[in-house]
Amino acid sequence: MPLSIADKLGTIRQALAKLNIDAFIQPRADEYLGEYVPKANERLKWLTGFTGSAGAAVVMAQRAAIFIDGRYTVQVRQQVDASLFEYQSLTDLPLADYLIQTLTAPSRVGVDARLHTLAWYQQTQGQLAKAGIELVALTTNPIDDAWLERPAMPSSPAILFSDELAGNTSLEKRELVGAKINKAGAQVALITALDSCAWLLNLRGRDIPCLPVLLGTGLLSANGNMRFFTDLTKLPSNIISHVGAGVEFYPEQQLHEHLIALNGQRLLADSHSANAASQLTAELAGAKLIDAMDPVALIKACKNPQELAGMRASHVRDGLAVSRFLAWLDSEVAAGRLYDEAQLADKLESFRKLDSQYLEPSFDTISAAGSNAAMCHYNHLNGTPATVPINSLYLVDSGAQYLDGTTDVTRTIAIGDVSAEHKQMVTLVLKGHIALDQAKFPKGTTGQQLDILARQYLWQYGYDYDHGTGHGVGHCLSVHEGPQRIGKNTNATPLMPGMVLSNEPGYYRDGQFGIRIENLVVVQESETLQGTERTMYEFAPLTLIPIDKRLLQTSLLTSSEITWLNHYHAKVFAAHASHLTGAELSWLTAATSPL
Repeated sequence: MPLSIADKLGTIRQALAKLNIDAFIQPRADEYLGEYVPKANERLKWLTGFTGSAGAAVVMAQRAAIFIDGRYTVQVRQQVDASLFEYQSLTDLPLADYLIQTLTAPSRVGVDARLHTLAWYQQTQGQLAKAGIELVALTTNPIDDAWLERPAMPSSPAILFSDELAGNTSLEKRELVGAKINKAGAQVALITALDSCAWLLNLRGRDIPCLPVLLGTGLLSANGNMRFFTDLTKLPSNIISHVGAGVEFYPEQQLHEHLIALNGQRLLADSHSANAASQLTAELAGAKLIDAMDPVALIKACKNPQELAGMRASHVRDGLAVSRFLAWLDSEVAAGRLYDEAQLADKLESFRKLDSQYLEPSFDTISAAGSNAAMCHYNHLNGTPATVPINSLYLVDSGAQYLDGTTDVTRTIAIGDVSAEHKQMVTLVLKGHIALDQAKFPKGTTGQQLDILARQYLWQYGYDYDHGTGHGVGHCLSVHEGPQRIGKNTNATPLMPGMVLSNEPGYYRDGQFGIRIENLVVVQESETLQGTERTMYEFAPLTLIPIDKRLLQTSLLTSSEITWLNHYHAKVFAAHASHLTGAELSWLTAATSPL
């Protein structure tokens, strides 16, 4: 019989006592430090019951606490027993500050160094040391020893991603990144990001929900040779011919000995994204660490022509699927049939599943009815899905992984009649969306510099939103790809041709409603500003799905904004009309008709 949460805490406390550890930190992350983790690595969920995508728990002899950010203040109270865990805010009281306040010197805080970045480890170590508290990297995770019913690790076979879809061979990519490693003064690079490894080797997998990658870690040499440490049973017999010369595959358990063998070598590793354990192992063995950004990230972010062709093709098909869902939804509402959030999310996916190249969702669908949409990262799976009420707003943020691309789109939909305030707020959000979409900007511009374009109309009325305006998106890879982004916070990465980003301003009224309009766009050289004094860039839309005109206060729109919407809807109609008939075609015709 599975242990209760209280019994789990007791078991962990006994293990900590034997190790002479006063507190143990368990983050949501696993050793790959990605957004999603396989079920076998859901250690925080096992310990606390919490299923959010970010958080951490601290276990001590007499007390325990769970730390979450503002997205999960409601969810944590639904899922985590307050008699066992204190609720703490990661922003109001960071982990290190909490430990300093709670523990007395000398104390020992244990961590599984595989689950934290080196930057976090070193910063926390320094903070705790000033208070007489030692940070200890444990050789084993006590949860792994106590988790007797732990699921098996994923075993699905690797997917050979064709050179035609990828646009370059693995060898070409490895040599390109290898030159970057050499330029940084390193001999080898530690590649821990799963999407970076997948991109380098032209491999995909089914090891993690929503992210089509293979679990593993890479060591890439400056000459382009690569060692990849993974579950060898997942690899097909023709793997060597697929990846090309210079790649060796090893069991994942052998990574440790290869890191030790780097004695005397210069190892490039990203201290802000690669796990601390790997870097500490190499450094202790005599390697010299060179702290630099993942050398794959920027090259991968700038999609080549074949990757962009796949992104465009997948967005046309995805736009058709979502448009068919929206047509169905409108017809059901008109007939007086209302559904809950889970039913709507499943129905939307059913249209996408008709595509032979569909793999899975690119993230957990945000299907949010009425006031639930005020939580910008709401997940209907974390409670009882609500039925969408009549005369309200329905927000659906969803995406898909296709073999030729990754999608992410948000639409806010009128369910019955909506208020004048709803229309005003949707229109202000749309005006910001249009302003960002139409931006022309010189080479070297960052997303931080463009962010105000999307917020300006909300600001003029005294409103704002608390999330970023745009994130990068991969090619049949991570729907949240760096290093590019659009947001208020500092980001020094210039936007470059081939980068795919989201354009997703929103507005959220606590306890009442939420609004977001999101398209994906690609950065390209400006088609209208040729031969100018400076090289100018612009965005080109990828997403082709109607924006709900019933939610607009047209008196707030300028003539150029109306022209933009009409032009956009003409593109949507042209892309999908030939694939629809009957009621679906009638719906599309009305949904895209000019204002």
